[in-house]
Amino acid sequence: MAVKLNVEKRAIRPRSLRNKLRHEGKVPAVVNGYQIESTPVAVDAAALEKIYREHGANAVIVLSIDGKNVNTLVRGTQSDTFTKKLTHVEFLSVNMTEETEVEAEVLLVGEAAGVKAGGVLTQTLYNVLVSATPDKLPERIEVDVTDLEIGDTLTVADLPKDADFTIVTDAEEQIVAVNEAQAEEAEETTDEPAEPADVE
Repeated sequence: MAVKLNVEKRAIRPRSLRNKLRHEGKVPAVVNGYQIESTPVAVDAAALEKIYREHGANAVIVLSIDGKNVNTLVRGTQSDTFTKKLTHVEFLSVNMTEETEVEAEVLLVGEAAGVKAGGVLTQTLYNVLVSATPDKLPERIEVDVTDLEIGDTLTVADLPKDADFTIVTDAEEQIVAVNEAQAEEAEETTDEPAEPADVE
């Protein structure tokens, strides 16, 4: 599903213009890629964050630039270290009929049987690379771990198949494992003070 986002062209210099935009609640951005020259724009920060919340990071965002609608994906973002607010966004213009590659989150669903039996579930892979036309890109891929017993693992090959996209990540990469809980070694303690060494 494509969503629209209003943008406006911006000047690159002076640098102070970027700070002015941010004070106005806008984020400096750039659009490049399919059938478009690199174009600096500004977007409303709140509107973009709303799209992220409601549609995910892999949503197709339609930008209106000089009266032309441009289908884009967010290729990269920068955020303030302390406030976590967006400080820059890079939009990639895409051909809606050609496949592109993005990362999709791997979301574990359910409680593993092995965990109920006292085991520990460890997830080692949180994202996989997928390929699809922009309108078919998934935000996340859910995998049910309910039947996993202690000693069981899941790899990329075990992810549910979908005709809309292809998983590019190596099929043998491990996603999750259920292991036996490590018994903590009891530390020997004593309440008796150490005896002083003999002094001649």
